[in-house]
Amino acid sequence: MEQRFKIETDGLARSWMRYDRKTLRDYLVQGVEDPRINIQSILTRHFLIHRLFGDKFWGLMEQELRFALVVNWLLKLLKASVSPWQLHALLDGLLQGQREADGLEIPPFLSETFASLSLPNYICDLLSWAPVETTDVPIPKYLMNTFAAIWRELLENEMPRRISVLEPGCGSANDYRFIDAYGLSRLLDYHGFDLCEKNIHNAKAMFPQACFKVGNVLEIDAPDKTFDHCFMHDLFEHLSVDAMELAISEICRVTRQGICVGFFNMHEADDHIVKTVGNYHWNKLSLVRTKALFQKHARHSSDGHAAVVDAIHIDTFLMSQFGRCDYHNKDAYTLIVRL
Repeated sequence: MEQRFKIETDGLARSWMRYDRKTLRDYLVQGVEDPRINIQSILTRHFLIHRLFGDKFWGLMEQELRFALVVNWLLKLLKASVSPWQLHALLDGLLQGQREADGLEIPPFLSETFASLSLPNYICDLLSWAPVETTDVPIPKYLMNTFAAIWRELLENEMPRRISVLEPGCGSANDYRFIDAYGLSRLLDYHGFDLCEKNIHNAKAMFPQACFKVGNVLEIDAPDKTFDHCFMHDLFEHLSVDAMELAISEICRVTRQGICVGFFNMHEADDHIVKTVGNYHWNKLSLVRTKALFQKHARHSSDGHAAVVDAIHIDTFLMSQFGRCDYHNKDAYTLIVRL
């Protein structure tokens, strides 16, 4: 690896190592980043499920996305200090087919989702759980884990061919802990690595049987075409443009079939917007240029066959599928690369 990339690697490692292990363990799995309701994390799990089972679970995938929209909508209401009585009024309004209740709008996607569920359903529970006195308490875990329980039960007796999966920048098992909770981990030959030793300590403490190790996406310690699939989140924006291309080339080199990448800061302009923050970057990446890099390096690593790169703008996707376009991050994209 070139000296300039070694220097960048050292700076990135220092940036993350300055945090304590508890902070690293918790901060990317809370609120809108919670993989149970974060759309990009859900799409990653669906990417893996589709690779295992094809179209078998499409209907449940749609319902899980609806669940995430419902919970995120409710969390916004709770931040606005809605009262338990207003939540109960919303439930009454849904039961009666109304468009608003107690001064609060009932969004069409909520009415559609409610109508698609059997009674009693999780929306009834979500609008009824709060104590009479206050909504200033967390949504109970059993409700947040609604789809974890459903997927775990459905997948318990499934026996597809296991697939090998690589996750660069795995953090403190940020997504893996939910891959495991949803019953997917036993179907995967999973390998995760991260530049930060504290993240790997956290991941191994939670999942001592899983394969986690310290590693560098700029120099992946694996032979060509080792893994069937690869996924990662929020990684490339923190690299220099040259390092990003090297990382993409490495990921394409070690992957045989498909890649799922979540971006938190991307736009559809022709150029990247480069921004340095301390020892790392916070770039806004060009969708056009990033897709071109995947196509370039996937072709080089796939005997000249062109890769197909599908881009999902999360806000546009939610609008087209569910009529909902208030995702918390308007710059979020997920790329699916078929090698």
